[in-house]
Amino acid sequence: MHTQSKIIFLNGVGSVGKTSIAKMLQSLLDEAYLHVGVDQFIDMLPEKYINNSEGISFNPLKINQINNKPTIEITTGKIGKNALRGMRHAIAALADQGNNLIIDEVIIGNEMDEYKKLLSPFQVFYVGIFAPLEVIEERERSRKDRLIGLGRWQYNLVHQDKSYDLEIDTTTLSPLDCAKLIKNKFNLS
Repeated sequence: MHTQSKIIFLNGVGSVGKTSIAKMLQSLLDEAYLHVGVDQFIDMLPEKYINNSEGISFNPLKINQINNKPTIEITTGKIGKNALRGMRHAIAALADQGNNLIIDEVIIGNEMDEYKKLLSPFQVFYVGIFAPLEVIEERERSRKDRLIGLGRWQYNLVHQDKSYDLEIDTTTLSPLDCAKLIKNKFNLS
């Protein structure tokens, strides 16, 4: 076991800027950090298990829509749950082999408890990435690879009952500024 592995754990709503921050951290830090995220693991699923009750589904909500705006809810079936549980264990295995990591996650529910248990042998810096809902929705609209309304569903769930070593609002900070804040806060090289 390589307990010297360092992990920067970025948690936030989709389109808040986690991936851009992770890429900036990789270029800014002298040490090698692997960037691993939930999107990469979802992309590993066969296409037939996307929007499938056994895999991962992105469901437009017909009721309980917030402010009558589009809202997309994510649900997972057995195959989706297995893939995401496997992701958490694979991430721990990467750290166990001496890899520094930047985790790019959207935690809904109690998955953070499992992460904290799995990553307890390592030095982990938990960073909450925030922005107002209006900013998230504008970013969703400007990107061509996002479902409009996903951030709205995630917004009140992602940071619920979570504590961080650092919280960053990406509204006015560039990804480089955010990466510098993280580097300086945790004395990373």
